[in-house]
Amino acid sequence: MGVIAMDKKQITLYYSSENSIGKQLNAYVESSGKEHLIIDISKTNVTGTQWAELADGLGKTISELVNTDHPDFKDEYGDKTVNLDDDGWLKILDKKPSLLKNAIVIKGKDFIELTSASDFKQYMDPDSAGIEKPYK
Repeated sequence: MGVIAMDKKQITLYYSSENSIGKQLNAYVESSGKEHLIIDISKTNVTGTQWAELADGLGKTISELVNTDHPDFKDEYGDKTVNLDDDGWLKILDKKPSLLKNAIVIKGKDFIELTSASDFKQYMDPDSAGIEKPYK
């Protein structure tokens, strides 16, 4: 059993408010009218277990969650390939949350990595229940 709550009626967003895409996604989720839980990793500590569950839900490794092309990463580690164990990558995400490559949305049991704010729209169910169709 995972530590991250998964509710098909709730949208959970993991993002960093230190980047513009994260800020835009936060606004989209807030204005969606759906139940939501927003986790700004710049202000809320995400545990190693939660990161592992997020990576697993996306079918990725923890290292793939880190933006190694970010200037802050390159300043610290250079352009060479960086070989760290999971603990090393977790420390990077803990110390520099802005290095999260993409925001992550959880809807029900689906984990979705969003590379742009507009990606959010395509994953939301249309709210058309109860609206009469003009054609039959």
